[in-house]
Amino acid sequence: MSLVPMTEFLPRAKKEGFAVGQFNMNNLEFVQGIAAAAKEEQSPFIFGVSEGAMRYMGIEYVVAMARIAAQESGVPVALHLDHGSSFEVAMKCIQAGFSSVMFDGSHYPYEENIRLTREVVKAAHAVGVSVEGELGTIGGVEDDVQVDEADAALAKPEEAIRFWEETQVDAMAVAVGTAHGMYKGEPKIRFDIIEEVSRNIEAPIVLHGGSGVPDESIQKAVQLGVGKINVNTESQVACTQVVRDLLGENPDMIDPRKYLGPGRDAIKETVKGKMRLFNSSGKA
Repeated sequence: MSLVPMTEFLPRAKKEGFAVGQFNMNNLEFVQGIAAAAKEEQSPFIFGVSEGAMRYMGIEYVVAMARIAAQESGVPVALHLDHGSSFEVAMKCIQAGFSSVMFDGSHYPYEENIRLTREVVKAAHAVGVSVEGELGTIGGVEDDVQVDEADAALAKPEEAIRFWEETQVDAMAVAVGTAHGMYKGEPKIRFDIIEEVSRNIEAPIVLHGGSGVPDESIQKAVQLGVGKINVNTESQVACTQVVRDLLGENPDMIDPRKYLGPGRDAIKETVKGKMRLFNSSGKA
């Protein structure tokens, strides 16, 4: 299949009560592991690409790998800019072949966030590209995104509802107590915010910081209207642990295929588990 916007599957996800995973693309092994998991599970999925990952891999490589993965997996795949910092970055990604973009205006004043997000939506929708917006500030560290816990701010339901009404984003990320990275304790997710916002907007809610959230909390969030869940750290941890163990046990190992291959398998198994948890398996 060719790359598709998130609107190809997110409306159905919210209607039928499942969530589609965004799994971040960090290198070739991540691309292959994620796509292989999706093919086996017959699940749609989203490749998340941060600005830092784009700089590391090169935007042309990113798009080429995503297109090959979509063709090879045979399932609906969206190539999505994660936490896009500006209108210009979003347009650059669209021109390069991304099928979806996120504009993260959460650090702007509320009215400015609405204005800037609306501009991205207008331009993206004109060429069939889906858009994710964000309200509230999600804590933690992920690639270029670093927010101290003290600076994290929960989204206000009434502001989130108005934000969607005025921007018409296709997916709505709201800060509800999750954070990027792994948790030291159990996150205190505000399910009441998810429920109220989801009940009053058409777009599904996006849960950032999905790594390390207890399974029962994920399932409850999906039941209440979360249709997109972002996972990156858990895949990184699984891959890195395998590589670290292999190199520690085999100090003379120098062929990267011998440790990156098992690392790729660890990513695949992690992603398969998430797809089953999100109930997206068999939904391709």
